[in-house]
Amino acid sequence: MKRTITHLADGRELIYFDRRDDADRSAIDRRPLGPRPVASELRYDPLTEEWIAMAGHRQTRTFLPPADECPLCPSSETRSSEVPANDYDVVVFENRFPSFSGNFGSYEEAGGLSEVRPGAGRCEVVCFTAEHSSSFSRLSDEQVELVMEAWADRTAELSAIEGVEQVFCFENRGEEIGITLFHPHGQIYAYPYVTPRTKLQLAAARRYAERHQGRNLYADVLDAERKGPRVVAANELWTAFVPAAARWPFEVHLYPHRQVPDLAALSEAERSAFAPLYTSVLRALDGLFDVAMPYISAWHQAPVRQERELGYLHLELFSIRRAPGKLKFLAGSESAMGAFVNDVLPEEAARMLRSQVDH
Repeated sequence: MKRTITHLADGRELIYFDRRDDADRSAIDRRPLGPRPVASELRYDPLTEEWIAMAGHRQTRTFLPPADECPLCPSSETRSSEVPANDYDVVVFENRFPSFSGNFGSYEEAGGLSEVRPGAGRCEVVCFTAEHSSSFSRLSDEQVELVMEAWADRTAELSAIEGVEQVFCFENRGEEIGITLFHPHGQIYAYPYVTPRTKLQLAAARRYAERHQGRNLYADVLDAERKGPRVVAANELWTAFVPAAARWPFEVHLYPHRQVPDLAALSEAERSAFAPLYTSVLRALDGLFDVAMPYISAWHQAPVRQERELGYLHLELFSIRRAPGKLKFLAGSESAMGAFVNDVLPEEAARMLRSQVDH
C-alpha cells in the first residue's frame, strides 16, 4: 500500500491510499476556496451530563447534488472536486463542514448551568471508491481491505492528537438515513470526549468484570451468541449475529473472535477475513425486500486514554426499514424517553437475513 499526504486549497489535509506504488498523486487543488469555518461550540447539558455540539456552519453543506456535480468524484479537466486526482483507490480528507476541528474561534458563555468550550477534534471523509454509482456491498475483498487499512491508519493517527478521547468510523447509507451525498463514503469523528453510548457500555463492562472474576462482557456476549439461534454468518475469525435485545428492525453486530481495542490492532488475517463476511451481510440486507436498504454502519472502538482493557472492537450495522415501504421512526418513546420498542423479533430477523446471505 502507498500512502500519500497532500493538501487542498484551503489547507485541509488529504490522504491517498493506493495499491500501486507508482500512483501519481501530484495533482493540485486550484479551487478558490474561502476560509475554513471555526470549530463548533460544545455546550454541556447538566441534566444528562452530555456534551452537545453547536455547528451552525453545517447548515450550508452540499445537499444531494446531481452525479455530475458530486464533490467526492475525481476531478476532471472541466470540473474540480474535493479530490484533485483524476482517479483514486481510497482517499481520506478533512471534512469541509466539520462538527469538530482544531480551527478555534471565540466562544461566549451560554448562560444557565451550561459550560461552554471549543469543539476540538477532527472530522474526516473516507471515499471508499472512485465509482459514484457503486456501494460498499459491491466492493471487492481487496478494496475492502484497503478501506480497512485507511480506517486503521486514521484511527492510530487521530488517537495521537492531543485532546482526542475517542475515534469513531462510520457510514450512513440512504436518503432515509439523512445522507447529503450519494457517492459511497463514510466519515470519521475524533471526539474530544468519550461518547454517551460508550460510557454506558463501559460502565456495564466494568460492573460485569467485578461480578465475574474479571471476565470481559463483550467476549462473553459473543461466546453466548455464537451458540444461539441468531447467528447470521461466520468464518474462522469473525461472527455476525443479531443481538438478543436488538433495538432496530434489522440489526447485526460483527465481532472478531479475538479481543482487540480498535481497528489498528487487527491482524492482516483478521482484516482479510472481515471483507467477504461483511459484504455478504450487506447484500443480505439489500436482498430482504429487493431494495437498497438504508443503514448505519458503526465501528465501536475502545476510548483512546481510558479503560481500553474493557473495550472490544466490534461493528454495529442496522437499518431503519422494517418492511417494504415502512420505516422505523424514532417517535415518542424512543426520542423522548430513549426507550426502544422493536417491531421485528430478533430471531425472525436473523432467520430472514440468513436466507439471503451468500453461500
